[in-house]
Amino acid sequence: MPSRQIYRPYKGPSGGWGSARSVGNILRREGNPASAGLALTRQNKVDGFQCVSCAWIKPATPLPFEFCENGAKATAWEITSHRCTPEFFKDHTVTELLTWDDYHLEQAGRLTHPMRYDGDQDKYIPVSWGRAIEEIAAELLAVKDPKNVVFYSSGRSSNEVSYIYGLFARLYGNNNLPDSSNMCHETTSVALPHSIGVPVGTVTLEDFAKTECILFFGQNAGSNSPRILHPLQEARRRGVPIITYNPLRERGLERFTNPQSPQEMLTGEETTISSSYNQVRIGGDLAALTGVCKALIELDEQKRQAHEAAILDWEFIKEHCHGFESFIQWLSRQNWLTIERESGLRREALTATAVTYSSAKTAIAVYGMGLTQHRAGVETVRMLANLLLLKGNIGKTGAGICPVRGHSNVQGQRTVGITEKPELVPLKRLAEQYSFEPPSEKGLDTIEACEAILDGKIRAFVMLGGNFARAVPDRVRMEKAWRHMNLTINIATKLNRSQLLPGKISYILPVLGRTEIDKTSKGPQSLSMEDTSGCIHGNRGVRTPASPHLISETRLIAELAKATLSENSKVPWGKWMEDYSLIREAISKTYPDIFHDYESRMWEPGGFQRPLSARHRQWDTDTGKANFVTPTSLGEDRDLPDPGCDVFRLMTLRSNDQFNTTIYGYTDRFRGIHQTRDIVFMNPVDIERLNFSKGDQVELRTVARDGIERRHGDLTIIPYDIPIGCLGAYYPEANNLLPLEHYAIGSHTPAAKSIPVTIHKTGGRRMIV
Repeated sequence: MPSRQIYRPYKGPSGGWGSARSVGNILRREGNPASAGLALTRQNKVDGFQCVSCAWIKPATPLPFEFCENGAKATAWEITSHRCTPEFFKDHTVTELLTWDDYHLEQAGRLTHPMRYDGDQDKYIPVSWGRAIEEIAAELLAVKDPKNVVFYSSGRSSNEVSYIYGLFARLYGNNNLPDSSNMCHETTSVALPHSIGVPVGTVTLEDFAKTECILFFGQNAGSNSPRILHPLQEARRRGVPIITYNPLRERGLERFTNPQSPQEMLTGEETTISSSYNQVRIGGDLAALTGVCKALIELDEQKRQAHEAAILDWEFIKEHCHGFESFIQWLSRQNWLTIERESGLRREALTATAVTYSSAKTAIAVYGMGLTQHRAGVETVRMLANLLLLKGNIGKTGAGICPVRGHSNVQGQRTVGITEKPELVPLKRLAEQYSFEPPSEKGLDTIEACEAILDGKIRAFVMLGGNFARAVPDRVRMEKAWRHMNLTINIATKLNRSQLLPGKISYILPVLGRTEIDKTSKGPQSLSMEDTSGCIHGNRGVRTPASPHLISETRLIAELAKATLSENSKVPWGKWMEDYSLIREAISKTYPDIFHDYESRMWEPGGFQRPLSARHRQWDTDTGKANFVTPTSLGEDRDLPDPGCDVFRLMTLRSNDQFNTTIYGYTDRFRGIHQTRDIVFMNPVDIERLNFSKGDQVELRTVARDGIERRHGDLTIIPYDIPIGCLGAYYPEANNLLPLEHYAIGSHTPAAKSIPVTIHKTGGRRMIV
């Protein structure tokens, strides 16, 4: 029996002293608490650097400490005093490093030198920048078909480097530009243009300050974007109802003590965030939203029959909307018993949401990957838009839809051309600007790139940030296939698992981080990023680079492009790598409606917002109006059975000590998990029904039709407040259970929030729980 107890329920609020201690711990662990603390005072400030963590809205008037617990961890992680030098790689083979966990790999510190894999030694060895760029260019030129090369990017890179990276790929000959958005909010990018004519949210911080109701779906604010808790707290203090739908009761959506408030920290004062908390069944959001819409229609009919004021905004619907009649007819055919079964919620709860929503003049709907990473994700997001349209809650102050983007510039890189979809890029303007014929064939998204790698079709993979092989579905199959590529290029700041799966030729190319001063022959350079509200902000690094051998992402991409591509006098790679304002000038010519006066506007307090037609009730849709979209069914996935049988719905989760695939530690404070990630959350009713006990060691197995065996074992059962028939396990460890073919219909976003699995006792020893 092990001596440590891995589960101790957490009774405190989100924020508070727990957050302060957690930040202090990571600052000390990374070895520079004083200098890191000073750097944090410049985070998310007008003349400072943008957070390297989430993309939450940057205010025009920031707080003295405009960062959250996770943002502070991300900064400490980047400005760590630890270094991953050539001596480190001399001491460790790749085979050995593959046995390390994610935390200890990245804890080796900042990469300091370019490295090339030596297969004979099974080690990475130092290489000069010149040789690395020369050999990579030669290998890219040797690929016979440009379509066999993938240019991936994470959401970390700036607008400037994203623009020239996308141009590099298209000049090379393809639109193979998958990015991290494919794995999270591609569903949003597909759903919203048809509904309201824009691919992003319509909400600003001003709207949060003026709204009368907030609907919150599938987003763990306390762990993933804690700064959102500030406007939520302010709204609750004004008496604004916040109605939450989420399978697990997350502490950040229950109670919050503001670490920025001395009074709250001294007194322990807490704010109740959710006025109503509905634990929807995994995959049940579409049915739940259907129920709320149906109840709202019924309430409106009752009011009109009583000759009272209508609840629906009939004037808005008549003037601005299309498809209303078909949608209403469909709603009338939906049975309440089916809605209750699919959602896991009672009719009374859904009607209560409708009643609260009906009494508010304005409302905001906030959501995260709890809606997007489902088979029915696209229809679910459109149903949320339907709910807002019923009361005219798009295009007026205090109202709108707010998808919370998970990475700090994943939205911005899409704005400047990182996409596999050529129709989303002004190809004609690029052709005129740079005198070439851009490829018009659709490129590979993340799922398609994975399929091509498994099929042996990809010769080279360029990874601009991120940890692709660790983040994608079907991890075991993907890791095996990854090694069969001829060339893998890892542009990174830290060591991660993807770099330890070298192709025939593999490079680790270390670059500057966002917090670091980027100085060229033209002086210190600035960058820009876009937040989740569509506002573009300037970024200036404040720290001395971690190593004199680092170069910027901008210089690296420009150097690779220069070495690889034919001479083109219209593309000034050399000038761009020295003066980033020239890149912004080029961006403004490609996207004049968005980026006019780019150089000055990005330094405005609060940034400048890209044009969002839906905010002005101008609908760039096929009908010229906002569209009510009728779903095809209420079910998440016909392959998923009802609760109570032996097949469960598994959702992957991030911990409080994590950002995407980056693991800051092995404590999930809010869920009470300590020093492990090998757990599965399970309802006590299911534990008893299957004759399990808390602390039992179990294995999860995917239920899939492709005949491939997928297992995730040595997991400890933790009894938890999660709906019956549902399970939770940590991402990315549980990614092996997610088949590539299990994705959102219409968007190819991996459906990681609802994986059909069975659970099996392994006979291992019981842990103390």
